[in-house]
Amino acid sequence: MNSQTQSALVEGPAGSLQCALDMPATPAIGVAVVCHPHPQFGGTMDNKVVQTLARALLQLGWATVRFNFRGVGKSAGAWDEGRGEVDDALAVIERHRIAGQPLLLAGFSFGAYVAAEAASRLPEAQRPLRLVLVGPSTQKQCIPAVPADTVVIHGESDEVVPLSATLDWARPQSLPVIVLPGVGHFFHGQLGWLKTVVVQQLQLAPR
Repeated sequence: MNSQTQSALVEGPAGSLQCALDMPATPAIGVAVVCHPHPQFGGTMDNKVVQTLARALLQLGWATVRFNFRGVGKSAGAWDEGRGEVDDALAVIERHRIAGQPLLLAGFSFGAYVAAEAASRLPEAQRPLRLVLVGPSTQKQCIPAVPADTVVIHGESDEVVPLSATLDWARPQSLPVIVLPGVGHFFHGQLGWLKTVVVQQLQLAPR
């Protein structure tokens, strides 16, 4: 993401997982793990939306960790239809979280599913302080119910995941969805807007 980004390999259930760590200029308020979009459609930890999420969280003072799912980049293993990818996220969380400090999970598209599913599998005392889900894959994945203060952002003109699918998922939970008018799935030309919204939401609604 920048010249200060640190690279590391973490042992995962299918072998080594490639990670990228960015530290804020001031002492970190906690650790944020960001999950990337679908690996079978070109998703990697260097995806622009994933990097935008990491920059927003870094600005807020979080140590941010991006990682490649199994079979992507330098990560060992092969695509596991979402099951193993959630296990990968849990391994990265376990390796990077700091005892006594908050955890935040974020994800884009398929990565939003992984972040939400990983959060639901953590013991109650270890669950993240916040969840940030951008363009969540609510049509193809079964995303679990999430906490009421989860930040959900979706583009009005999303051509990959229809806005209606995310609203149908959110409605039974009475979960607000922030809709960015005229924006597609990949937030082309609107990454600055996305970053601003993420920062604002996390500043305005702390637990």
